Amino acid sequence: MKILIVEDEKILRDSLAEGLRLKGYAVDLAVDGEDAGEKVFCETYDLIILDLNLPKVDGFTVLENFRKENLDVPVLILSARDGIDDKVKGLDLGANDYLTKPFHFAEFEARVRSLLRRKTVVENAILSCGPLCFDTVTREVTAAGSPISLTLKESALLEYLLLHKGRVIKLEELIEHVWDIHADAFSNSVRVHMSSLRRKLKAGMGYDPITNRIGEGYVIREDDVV
Repeated sequence: MKILIVEDEKILRDSLAEGLRLKGYAVDLAVDGEDAGEKVFCETYDLIILDLNLPKVDGFTVLENFRKENLDVPVLILSARDGIDDKVKGLDLGANDYLTKPFHFAEFEARVRSLLRRKTVVENAILSCGPLCFDTVTREVTAAGSPISLTLKESALLEYLLLHKGRVIKLEELIEHVWDIHADAFSNSVRVHMSSLRRKLKAGMGYDPITNRIGEGYVIREDDVV
């Protein structure tokens, strides 16, 4: 899943980015409202984390302009403004959640997980496909109760496929949602990580639940019937 963090405080911005990347998310950064305005209209994100006190263009304006074009991508406001008026304004402009600074990373991460699950209409923290289970909180993967060890990128690929189970996912879409802005669309990175993921799943499940439909993309299915 791909997240944009819009925050002008470097220490906080880098800390949040590092924490999310360690959980397997692809993260892009914007340092001011102008930079954010360009990125949200040029890139595809699953979640936007937005500060309000931004240089050049304030967060409220960024949010208002974004919502004129996109009503689907969830927005989490992070702000030191704890007044009810600011919270109401942010929510009225289209934010999905509002977290007041300072906050604990554990609560922040929980809000992120909740918004990402809500976006894909998934209420349960456990994603499954047949005997395969993926815990979005612990990031643990099991097959019939037995653990499967995956890298961060393999976990991110599996999570995205499970969130869109039954739908064919194009290679370009995987790059947009699992890799950050610096990803090379012409590299072989997706295929290499996908090949490794499928090999591990087959070893743990007895079959490969992911099908590569030539010219279309990848789809994860419930059983070993092609």
